[in-house]
Amino acid sequence: MIGKITGRLDYQGADHVLVDTGGVGYLVYCSERTLAMMPKPGGMVALYTELLVREDLLQLFGFPTLVEREWHRLLTTVQGVGAKAGLAILGTLGPEGVGRAIALGDQAAIKAAPGIGPKIAQRVVLELKTKAPAIMAMGAAGSRPAMSAGAPADPAPLSAQAAAPAPPMSGLAPDAAEGANDQADALSALVNLGYAPGEAAAAVAQAAGGDVTGSATLIRAALRLLAPQVNS
Repeated sequence: MIGKITGRLDYQGADHVLVDTGGVGYLVYCSERTLAMMPKPGGMVALYTELLVREDLLQLFGFPTLVEREWHRLLTTVQGVGAKAGLAILGTLGPEGVGRAIALGDQAAIKAAPGIGPKIAQRVVLELKTKAPAIMAMGAAGSRPAMSAGAPADPAPLSAQAAAPAPPMSGLAPDAAEGANDQADALSALVNLGYAPGEAAAAVAQAAGGDVTGSATLIRAALRLLAPQVNS
């Protein structure tokens, strides 16, 4: 099982890259969002990978963070969502967007991905609603980039080589990673208070959609959403 690839970018295609690792070239399929993070040819690339094995085909799919790979694994458990359809959903929404759409039952957001129809979007939301909180709870740990501080420094890191205006391949930006951690903390707190994971995830996702920062503030906002309505 190939879990991660680190090497030099040989070339980038419309839906894949070729990564040279010790003289062996690996063809890795990626989402549009991940492809936009690539450096120029010759730059260093690191991707977490998932290997698809069929009788007539072996394909590698690459992801900049662990949490994105886990979302892809979960998406492809839904009937009708293949590996490339899973990439399309992640490429359109990003890992946080996928979690928010599932938690809030937002089928329209899932359907916005190329090749995803209303029936599949409905299936994704309904089948994954109780499974999504486990991935949402990964927080910043799951958002750690495959290109870590220990990756080879020659040539220059991706942050120096990525073509503008695309961001470097570093997973989530620091503020976004902090937001993911806040959401994971809030989700854990609500579950510990006795709320069902799906219910807690929906409240956290809705609260995070506003201008809420910090885990404590997010918890309070989610609790207000979960509080029973009192008739005046």
